Amino acid sequence: MLTAFARAFRTPDLRKKLLFTLAIIVVYRVGTHIPIPGVDYTSVQRCVDEASGNQGLFGLVNMFSGGALLQITVFALGIMPYITASIILQLLTVVIPRLEALKKEGSAGTAKITQYTRYLTVALAILQGTGLVATARSGALFSGCTVASQIVPDRAIFTTIVMVICMTAGTAVVMWLGELITDRGIGNGMSILMFISIAATFPSALWAIKKSGTLADGWIEFGTVIAVGLVMVALVVFVEQAQRRIPVQYAKRMIGRRSYGGTSTYIPLKVNQAGVIPVIFASSLLYIPALVAQFSSGTSSWKTWIEANLTKGDHPIYISLYFLLIVFFAFFYVAISFNPEEVADNMKKYGGFIPGIRAGRPTAEYLSYVLNRITWPGSLYLGLIALVPTMALVGFGASQNFPFGGTSILIIVGVGLETVKQIESQLQQRNYEGFLR
Repeated sequence: MLTAFARAFRTPDLRKKLLFTLAIIVVYRVGTHIPIPGVDYTSVQRCVDEASGNQGLFGLVNMFSGGALLQITVFALGIMPYITASIILQLLTVVIPRLEALKKEGSAGTAKITQYTRYLTVALAILQGTGLVATARSGALFSGCTVASQIVPDRAIFTTIVMVICMTAGTAVVMWLGELITDRGIGNGMSILMFISIAATFPSALWAIKKSGTLADGWIEFGTVIAVGLVMVALVVFVEQAQRRIPVQYAKRMIGRRSYGGTSTYIPLKVNQAGVIPVIFASSLLYIPALVAQFSSGTSSWKTWIEANLTKGDHPIYISLYFLLIVFFAFFYVAISFNPEEVADNMKKYGGFIPGIRAGRPTAEYLSYVLNRITWPGSLYLGLIALVPTMALVGFGASQNFPFGGTSILIIVGVGLETVKQIESQLQQRNYEGFLR
């Protein structure tokens, strides 16, 4: 990986792309520290210090924003509205025939879906920004802070509207920065910004573990966490690269005097076909009951049960539901993202077949059978990786904001591998000698 980056910096045009990407990252990180108008920054910092290591319901969203959410900055919402909009559009593509037709139209249809994603991102940013401002005004953003109700001292409607507009504009700027990296940088812009947001929280989280440790002034706990992180990264890289290759043979066809086909290739089916989406879905779904209970008044029995069982990450009921939801969403997302019937029809159209399997319906059934078999270990792997912070919390009393959590490691490793592959492919295009020398 380091060799690929060194070779990229020696290539003039790739060096420009890398430097441009680094400049965009600097702008993005600066924006995460600019507070929006109408917020008492002193009170926010005091509450952030008091809530360090116990961010509660907003921990996941705060991680995706690089720590900007709890500080209520211009980029407080971060890349989360765009991620949500992309997931919603991907799910609606299966349900709405118009979107499915656009997806099959190639680059023109993809551009139209991207435009819809931008509109939906702005709408979600307005909704989430309004919810964040309302939460901050009520003092529920930092439930244990003594000055939580003083974060937004001015309760006027105009101030609230200005705060929501600033956060929505910040989300639009983040989306624009990601597209700039995709167009003029090294590519994969939104994923790189997500990578930077998560990686930015690592140093403070690691140092907090060192400061709270008791063995050898905290260095034993610090070294243990680093070792666990390296083992997890190696495991995630191994599983993310694992795939089942289905061989495909294309029959030779004569058109005029030319022969076409006769080649062999394969269909790569990854063990973790769903990526990190099931973990995000499961976390978001488990946040909903706790969020409803937090904003509801009174002491009803259902609120007491939710606060006792679904707000603590180390509770057995929470762990069981979290694991089962991850497994369910892994199968659900694979089922809607990979269509065996469509793949079998395309193979049959172009004269392709799997050796030993008849074309058409038997091929679709075979692909569905293989996909179900490899999704089981992939979903179990996702569940185990996502429960590592809980194991650390129970094992040696780490905070709930454990730096090497399942979601963060999956995203960082996945984006890192994809970025290195893109750089290597661009290097190969520039260093390819071809037939003429």
